[in-house]
Amino acid sequence: MFRPPYLQAGDQVALVSPAGSVDPSYIHYAMDLLRSWDLKPIVGPNATAAYGYFAGKDEQRLQDMQWALDDEDIRAIFCTRGGYGSMRIVEKLDYSLFQGSPKWLVGFSDITVFHSKLNTLGIESMHAAMPKSFRTTHPEAIRRLKEFLFGQISSYELPPHPFNREGVVQAELTGGNLTLLHCLRSSVLECKHQSSILFMEDVGENLYAIDRMLQSMKLTDKFFKLQGLIVGEFSEMKGLNFGKDAYEIIQEIFSDYAYPICFGFPAGHGENNYPLIIGSTIEMEISSSGTVIHFQND
Repeated sequence: MFRPPYLQAGDQVALVSPAGSVDPSYIHYAMDLLRSWDLKPIVGPNATAAYGYFAGKDEQRLQDMQWALDDEDIRAIFCTRGGYGSMRIVEKLDYSLFQGSPKWLVGFSDITVFHSKLNTLGIESMHAAMPKSFRTTHPEAIRRLKEFLFGQISSYELPPHPFNREGVVQAELTGGNLTLLHCLRSSVLECKHQSSILFMEDVGENLYAIDRMLQSMKLTDKFFKLQGLIVGEFSEMKGLNFGKDAYEIIQEIFSDYAYPICFGFPAGHGENNYPLIIGSTIEMEISSSGTVIHFQND
């Protein structure tokens, strides 16, 4: 996998909205933050557009994403928010110039669609907080995002979790939002590298839907081919009468496999949304004292 060049002071970065519409106040806040990092944020022409649920019509969102991918002066793309909409445009984009000069793409939730696309192209990307969530993301997670983008890649040391499965594994990191991963299964956007460490998180889903998605994916043999699993936050779950919480559902479904599993990674839709480099080769060591995740070249 190819890692885009790290950012440097003075670099131009794009703010675009490929999915749901976003209040301009979030973009203004993000611009001030990025300027404090000595970056030069440029807002896509349609970033604050609105067309029903979406940030403008498909053609508008497509135009902004194509500009951000192609412009050689843009060194990173910050997607302003998730929601829904990325899947409608992802395969209409031309990635030829981007492949010749890759840049960081930053986002989570619905942006899982673009992480999966870049994974198929052999390019790493950043699963991390977006402008809509910058205000509510823990300052330490924001600081870590800046460090990662500027090349200060550090390891994670996490406390033990009772559901963890111990072991050591080294493999490519893939994944993102579970709902999107479920939607993308068996599609042209599904990760081509089956022997990977899968990360998953979700928000606002019924617990029975979490179980159903995982059971469905299990039937494809996808989980059998994994080398490890990282479980992020499953927040604001609904249908609490299901009888198990999200972590208990995941523990039960993955009890058939022997690879290492880390529960409680601080990434998802909550304030502790720490960055992960999708596509990076990582080493994960899980023991009774906790979990250490080390990124290649950190």
